[in-house]
Amino acid sequence: MSSRTWNRVLAGLVALCLGACGSSGGERRSPASHRPPGAGRPPVTIGTKNFTEQFILGELYSQALRAKGYRVALKQNIGSSEIIDRTLTSGQIDLYPEYTGVIAVELANTRHRLRTAAETAAIARRFEARRGFVTLASTPFSDVLALATKPSYAARHRLHSIGDLRRVGRFRFGGAPENRTRFQGLVGMREVYGLKDAVFVPVELGKQYRALEAGDVEVANVLTTDGELRGGRYTLLADPERIFGFQHVVPVVRRTVLARAGPEFAPTLDAVTAKLTNEAMQSMNAAVNIDHRKPADVARDFLRTRGLG
Repeated sequence: MSSRTWNRVLAGLVALCLGACGSSGGERRSPASHRPPGAGRPPVTIGTKNFTEQFILGELYSQALRAKGYRVALKQNIGSSEIIDRTLTSGQIDLYPEYTGVIAVELANTRHRLRTAAETAAIARRFEARRGFVTLASTPFSDVLALATKPSYAARHRLHSIGDLRRVGRFRFGGAPENRTRFQGLVGMREVYGLKDAVFVPVELGKQYRALEAGDVEVANVLTTDGELRGGRYTLLADPERIFGFQHVVPVVRRTVLARAGPEFAPTLDAVTAKLTNEAMQSMNAAVNIDHRKPADVARDFLRTRGLG
């Protein structure tokens, strides 16, 4: 073989090797194609209200977005719905997780009683849309306010539903300060169930079970996904008139933020939302309130076990 022929063979082998090394059965991909969908997008600020479940939700949504490359600032413990709503509308945050019944009744001031979860969600969606916000997919869980008492108290007074409290006469009702003036609180209890003798005692969120145990109140507002409700330690009173409504969680997002965040933003949040059942939230709430774990760690474990973190 001549030297010229040999050189041609070598050149062909080198070209063949380079082609094989630079491709895995197809065209060679540029590094840019491996960038996460949130890379280069504007930063997003998420806010939460002032209790455990909200802290967990804030961590869940923030960590899921960060896993996709989004830059996220998390502002926890902003305050009640009335306070965080002003924070949202003033532009200090871009989104936060809210309960559909709270939006429909407390923020949108719907005066008639809502009969279905679908009606509640529709009112919430229209209200937020008029203000330039979008409500994303809602959670499977509905964390409804409820009235709880100690089983011994319920047995003594034969309490099964909220209306049964009429036979008690005067009793101390512990609730978050804003529930004194909310229909989904003391107002509805008096107007619908006729509980005129209920004496309102302000109790900070997260301390209602302590108030029950200490005897500071006989009845307390709780949330149906509270970890403390596991094991039947407290009796929940039925709400046949549904004054506490339907409370599925939806991320409320500024429409302009949603547009600039790109097509992967909403599906990332929706994927987390879809996994949030009542059992999942009660378990995570218990991990924080009873087992004293950090919300960030609880959220991280939840996302990792479901392939979302």
